[in-house]
Amino acid sequence: MMNKFKIIFLIFSQLIFFKNTISQEDSLIIQSTTSTRDSGFYNFILPKYKIVDDITIKVIASGTGHAIINAKKCDADIILVHDKTSEELFVRNGFGLYRKDLMYNDFILVGPKSLNININNENVYQVLQKVYDNKLTFVSRGDNSGTYKKEISLWKNLGLKINTRKDLWYLETGSGMGASLNIAVNKNSITLTDRATWISFNNKKNHTILVEGDKDLYNYYGIIPINPKKCPKSKIESSEKLINWLLSDKGQELINSFRKNGEQLFFGNSERN
Repeated sequence: MMNKFKIIFLIFSQLIFFKNTISQEDSLIIQSTTSTRDSGFYNFILPKYKIVDDITIKVIASGTGHAIINAKKCDADIILVHDKTSEELFVRNGFGLYRKDLMYNDFILVGPKSLNININNENVYQVLQKVYDNKLTFVSRGDNSGTYKKEISLWKNLGLKINTRKDLWYLETGSGMGASLNIAVNKNSITLTDRATWISFNNKKNHTILVEGDKDLYNYYGIIPINPKKCPKSKIESSEKLINWLLSDKGQELINSFRKNGEQLFFGNSERN
């Protein structure tokens, strides 16, 4: 009787293993920045792609830095992120076959409507200088994401260095954009966010956009297939099929049609390639 149960258990275990193996082989993994997920972009675009290719697509959203680290470990077929410097280095080091411009929006600086400083048509650097000088509470993601990398580059361009131990006005969350926005709102403070997440964010309360439209705040998203020479199990044919569809006239048209609260979240720019 015991042997019979053992045989049934072994057969059942093998079936589960076989099913999981097939599932992994048939699925496409996208390592992604959180802003595309939090905005609802994948929920919008992937069901439309399913008409073209019925492959299962798994999106892992953890921020640009973590997405690239995971992809280097071969836990990806595609990365879709927004820090061009890191993306180009990823390709130069042989992990990605190439990088293509997919779409863009912009970063914005948001904060409470009532501030102790006057902001009138000032650029992002002028406002950040006032934040620094007046020690206004600033919430940073501090998570190696594309948004965090952009924020750090802005402070650096100003010639300012933040001391995270001594500068108590500067708060690092180590969290995604949605969670960081919640903290910024609850603490009545300022933060940098991408426009798509801000439009989709429902807990704005007394917060508003302080700086937008600044030429230094453009936010470009790149898409990269993983190099099968580095990661032999990467599904390059399926990856390129999805990438080419997103870069096609149809894919770009769909990206441009994605809206929340009547506002366009992303702008296709495959013509830059």
